[in-house]
Formats: sequence, structure tokens, C-alpha cells
Amino acid sequence: MLGRLWSRMSAGGADAGRLPVRAGGGLLALRAGGSAPAAWRSEERIDVPLLLVAAALVLLGVVMVYSASITLADSPRYKVTPTHFLARHLFAIAVAMVAAVAAFSVPMSRWQRLAPVAFIVAFALLVVVLVPGVGTGALGARRWIPLGVFNLQPSELMKVACVLYAASFTVRKQDYMHSLKRGFLPIGLVMLAVGILLQLQPDLGAFIVIVAIAMGILFLGGLNVRLFVAITVLLAVGLAAIVWLFPYRRERIFAYLDPWAAEHVLNKGYQLTHSLIAFGRGEWFGVGLGGSVEKLHYLTEAHTDFILAVIAEELGLVAVLAVIFLFYWLTKRAFEIGRQAVALERTFAGLVAQGIGIWLGVQSFINIGVASGLLPTKGLTLPLVSYGGSAMLATVAALGLLLRVDFENRVLMRGGRA
Repeated sequence: MLGRLWSRMSAGGADAGRLPVRAGGGLLALRAGGSAPAAWRSEERIDVPLLLVAAALVLLGVVMVYSASITLADSPRYKVTPTHFLARHLFAIAVAMVAAVAAFSVPMSRWQRLAPVAFIVAFALLVVVLVPGVGTGALGARRWIPLGVFNLQPSELMKVACVLYAASFTVRKQDYMHSLKRGFLPIGLVMLAVGILLQLQPDLGAFIVIVAIAMGILFLGGLNVRLFVAITVLLAVGLAAIVWLFPYRRERIFAYLDPWAAEHVLNKGYQLTHSLIAFGRGEWFGVGLGGSVEKLHYLTEAHTDFILAVIAEELGLVAVLAVIFLFYWLTKRAFEIGRQAVALERTFAGLVAQGIGIWLGVQSFINIGVASGLLPTKGLTLPLVSYGGSAMLATVAALGLLLRVDFENRVLMRGGRA
């Protein structure tokens, strides 16, 4: 599977790698009005460091999902074998790699045309998941559509669709980015509709990430600064209202402020306190792989939302800092690819790349902040690391899009046509 992925991405899925040979190729040929060399090395066609960083996070996730979930076989809630979650996680990675290859194979010009369709499909799935008898739930939330061996979470697909649609909208409305009525209101109403559907599940975490993606792309696309600030303030007020109007969310905030209080430590502050205990036990270098105590039915959702706590306990603060650095590098690289695309007058592709960077940066920051006690408890997976088939599918597919943007940048910089 990895070999086919590498060869497919190296080929680029297009004729870009078959450019005519000309002396002094590369950027020199481009400046002289010539063409790029006929055969590039694989590392010249794709961003190998980006692939390696993403692979490192995925492989770390495989190891830690197995370590964090192996004890769940003893839980009456699951009734599974010790390797159940590992097998499903590996299956999700395989499906995600196929999706990444498919995303990489489609030119960005075609993705720009397909953006509204992708958004409509994702929006329809958000409606379908709420239909009684179709969507399934867990822990009080209805977020999944069962597909046999795979449970699809539409909110994860909406993140990809939002990146594409917001970038497409910004390009189409470039001349109206200073206008509230014509520049922001249309996409604002669309995001409001998405927010209502997500709150019916409910899934506040996904809504926060999706709004961050849309607002970030609009801002990078030229949205009026005063308008952006005003809308951001209104969104903050609206978020505070959503939290305050729902007692269970309000209790989470109070528990976050003092998780060790007697009324919180066994209630809303339970996950946070045990996550902090895991961080404390790990110290610098951890207690050793597989040696976590908190995963023994103390820390709930240890293989999903709180997998970083298990990493901290078993591998220590050094491993946590390494994970933070990898996400920082991945986010930074996405923005660099986006800026390069914009410089090559490929605004849609550039905004897609930067939107993916916003997505990875915001979601990883929230997950790390929650696990370490920096932010109130909120259920969001750690991208590429946590257990979760739909999250893995959406994130790896988004990385396929990011690699496609970078590939087309390289083609253009060598005098070819993307």
C-alpha cells in the first residue's frame, strides 16, 4: 500500500512529469522561457519532509492507540478483543491512504469546480445523521452513520468541504471582501446552518474548528479587517452564549477553573484530573511504553480525545514536546505552500493549503490544550494520532490535497502546466 501511494504521488497523476528536456532546466529554464527537465527525482516532485512528518505522527498513533486501547477488552462497555481497536485503526489508515491518493490525483482547478458539490454532499450527510434509525449515537451524541465495518462521521467530512468551499467562495467574491452584505453574509448564513445541524448532534468542537477554518480563509482572502474583528467579537459572544445556555457545558467551565474541588473531581473534572495525573506520572521520559496506569479504566476515552495524556505518561514530556513540534512544523509548512501558490497567482490552491494549515493548527492546539489543562474539556481528536476512522480519513485526504497544491507549485516553477 505504501509503495503504491509513493509511486502514485511521485507520478502526480498527470502529464506534468513528462515535460520536454531543455538544457539548464529548473528555475533557470523557467527564467529563460524554457521547459523543465523530463524526469525529476521523486523528492523533487513531492514534499518528502511533509510526508515523513505526517507518517511519523500516524505511526506514533498506531503504537499509542494499541497501547491505550488494549485494556478496553476488559471493559463491559465494549466487549472486544485486545486488538480490536488496533485492527480498526489500521483499516481506517488504509482507507484514508486511498482517499489521499484520490485527492492528490485530481487537479486543483477541478477541485475548485467541485467545491460547491462537495459542500452540498457534506451538508446533506449532516442532515442524514439526524434521521432516526439512520444515525447512531454514543455518550449522548448522534454523530455517526453506520456503514458496516466503518462508521462515518459527517462533521469530519464537513471540515474538508469547508476548506474547499470557503476557498472557492473567497475567490469568487474577491471584489466584495470589504462588504458585509455581499462578502460575508452569504457564507455566514451557510456556516450558521452548519452550526445548527452540528448543535443538534451536538458537536461544538467540530463547529469551532469549521468556523475557524472559514473565518481564517476569509481573512487571508482579503476580508476587511474591521469587519473581521467585529464578526470575531460577535462569534465569541455567540460561543459564550451557547456555553452558558447549556448547563452541562457551563459545568465544564466551572470544573475547568477548579477541577480538584470536591464537587468536580468525580464529576465534570474527572477527565481533566486524571489527564493531569498522567502528565505528572510521566515526568520527563515517561514510565515506559505500555506502563500507563491511567489507561486502566481511569482516564476515559484514552485512545481518542485524551491519547496525548497516555503519550505523556508512557513516553514523557519529551515525547509531548516532539508531538507539538511536529504539528507546528506541519502547520507552518502548509502556510508556506499556500503562500507559494498565491505568489504563483493560484489563489484558490493557496487558500486551500492555508485552510488545511488552520485546521491542523487549531484542532491540534485545542486537543493538546484540553489534555494539558490549558483549555476546558472538549471532545476533539488529535489529528493523525487519535483513534477515529472518519477523522483519519478526512485529515489524510486533506494532506493529499496539500501535497497536490505543492506538486502543482513545483510544476509551474519548472515551466510546466499544472
